[in-house]
Amino acid sequence: MKIFDTSVLRLPLYEERHRQLARRIESWADEISPELGEIERRPPAEMGRHLTALFGRNGWYAAVGGADAAPDFRSICLIREGFAFVHDLCDFAFSIQALAATPLIRYGSAEQRATLLPDILAGRSIGCLALSEPDVGSDIASVSLRAERRGESYVLTGTKTWISNADIADFAIVLARTADQSGPLGLSLFFVRAQSSGMRVVETIEAMAPRSFGSLSFDECIVPAAQMIGKPGLGFQIAGEILEQYRMTVGAAATGFARRARSAALKWARSRRLSTGTVWDMQLTKSKLADSEAALTASALLIAQAAWEIDQQIRGYGKHSSIAKLVATEHAQRIIDDAVQIFGAAGIVKDTVPERLYRQIRSLRIYEGTSEIQRLIIASHLQHPDIG
Repeated sequence: MKIFDTSVLRLPLYEERHRQLARRIESWADEISPELGEIERRPPAEMGRHLTALFGRNGWYAAVGGADAAPDFRSICLIREGFAFVHDLCDFAFSIQALAATPLIRYGSAEQRATLLPDILAGRSIGCLALSEPDVGSDIASVSLRAERRGESYVLTGTKTWISNADIADFAIVLARTADQSGPLGLSLFFVRAQSSGMRVVETIEAMAPRSFGSLSFDECIVPAAQMIGKPGLGFQIAGEILEQYRMTVGAAATGFARRARSAALKWARSRRLSTGTVWDMQLTKSKLADSEAALTASALLIAQAAWEIDQQIRGYGKHSSIAKLVATEHAQRIIDDAVQIFGAAGIVKDTVPERLYRQIRSLRIYEGTSEIQRLIIASHLQHPDIG
């Protein structure tokens, strides 16, 4: 299966190992396609469990890092782009597990990494990242879930919502307020096991693109102090850094969706007969597909730049991560909308490729910070051009 733009992969921003990874992803896509036809009939929660375990057994989470290895964001982006091309829930299962693992990889103690990461990276323990609350969306500095210190434990009280994997997670990475002051300085991050007394799923949420999604309640939930990730008061900094790094990977997933839409639209346009020829022969069709090719190339280049900067630990990468996320997700929305238009009435039939992609792409302009938030972040960097 052809997924990636090899002209971009040939650039010095990528190494030979990344080009080999891209070829492996394309081979895997051919292998998994027959199985997806069977497992996609399962409920989203069941499919999420199956895919997370499958990815763990096949070593896909190695790119996320480990006890003694840093994340490889160029590889993460390639995996997300390829998996999104194959199926929405492939990308979803991979990315949520990666997000849940990363705080431990970057800031967990040696004991936490040694104890917890093997099962997480093998897909035996499923995670979720619990940041958002009913009254708190993008502004995570306003988190109100409380974590009160009692002896050698913390007691968590509050609610998290819009949490991916909430109903299947074996553990949650929870952002909670450990100090009385408002704002970011009073927040800390915790590893909380799903079987902890006082933690429960209170609601499963049905999104427009089916997936594991829900709300978590913490009612006097006791968490050992040893399960804090990093130091007290650093929760906002850790969460913000992870979101900043993973933004461009959302753009990579969006590019995968868009490539799938463009591929389907091109195939349809060439085969769909009209009285005067085919849909491809229409000048407006060629114009839409040309625009999609230009947009896909721009997105791929921006993602490669941002991922390379993170992997090289270049100061100020956050601006380019936000630019890559903003441009790629906005372009993908337009490319998929154009694909539906090229298909015409056939493009709005339930469960066809264009219709599914049309629903699936919309959330990516919200995840890891909305497009509006990305514009504010980019603008903030313009005030300090010396750091990016």
